[in-house]
Amino acid sequence: MLVLTTVIMKRMKLLLFLAAGLASGAELAGVHKVYVMPMPRGMDQYLANRLAAEHVFEVVTDPKLADAVFSDRVGEGLESQLDELKPPKDPVVKPAELTRTATPGDAISSFTETANKLSNPALSSAFGHARGTVFLVDTKSRAVVWSTYDPPKGMTGKELNHTASDIVSRLKKDLNPKK
Repeated sequence: MLVLTTVIMKRMKLLLFLAAGLASGAELAGVHKVYVMPMPRGMDQYLANRLAAEHVFEVVTDPKLADAVFSDRVGEGLESQLDELKPPKDPVVKPAELTRTATPGDAISSFTETANKLSNPALSSAFGHARGTVFLVDTKSRAVVWSTYDPPKGMTGKELNHTASDIVSRLKKDLNPKK
């Protein structure tokens, strides 16, 4: 029962995240500089190439300079990556009783100190991604300002480049809708 509740809550969070993106579609016009997050099979490289070649956005290599990021996922994994790349201006302050510092040999030190201080690999794993979905996420509001689903027909460089070209074509259409 607990697993089912957790799954439902995660899906609701995702739906709310996506709904916020649809409501903020006007923010797409405010995006000028983008950072492309790593994606499976090097799709990020093909996408960055097509974005730069077609002058849709300025592609930056420093995420701190980006107005938005392209990612193949939303949710906790993306949130933690965005927190690492661009920490929120108002960090969450923990209550005093929860911030007790553990000292070596202390009973709680084994629970608070870890030998491996790397981020959780499960949050940045490519396993289980919805292949073909690409999101453009505003770095300030963390809202999805644009997304598309375009799965590659194959995993060759030619197919990935074609898919990236299709994604950029859709983006250009959405940036310049016919009136």
